[in-house]
Amino acid sequence: MKLLAFAGSSSKHSINKQLATYAAGLFENVDTEILDLNDYELPLFSVDTEKRVGQPPIAKQFYEKIEQTDIIVLSVAEHNAGMTSAFKNIYDWASRQKKLVFDNKPMLLMSTSPGRNAGKNALQAAQISLKWYGGNIRATFSLPSFNENFDTETGKISNKELDDALKAIIHDFDYGKEG
Repeated sequence: MKLLAFAGSSSKHSINKQLATYAAGLFENVDTEILDLNDYELPLFSVDTEKRVGQPPIAKQFYEKIEQTDIIVLSVAEHNAGMTSAFKNIYDWASRQKKLVFDNKPMLLMSTSPGRNAGKNALQAAQISLKWYGGNIRATFSLPSFNENFDTETGKISNKELDDALKAIIHDFDYGKEG
């Protein structure tokens, strides 16, 4: 079984990528690939740009990564109470390959931020948007106050209660395709 994990962030030191990587490592008996959105940088999507440049191969490569996986772990970063433009842009371009970008793959959708809100606005925006594009969200998790609750040296959640909550979600994660 293949698992694809990534953050909806282009930050080189993305806390959401750290969370997604940690969560991906908690799944058992999976072959894991971690994506970096910086490898999928594209011009800002618009129909005019699409007419001018066509379908960029990078957008197709991103979509193919999703198509070739069984499970998606995505941690969305929050910019101004919404999803980041980097994530929304690759998602927009990929949707031109196939409208149901996320191909009904079982998804663990997460978010974190340095603040207590844990990126919940981005998480909520993603829940609303992704379902229209094949996002089969089976579970969600938000980690508040990243700097206090995640040990970047070990790459693990340091708050036992929050760590146990994520582990329980993953233990009970429904791998089935229907949802």
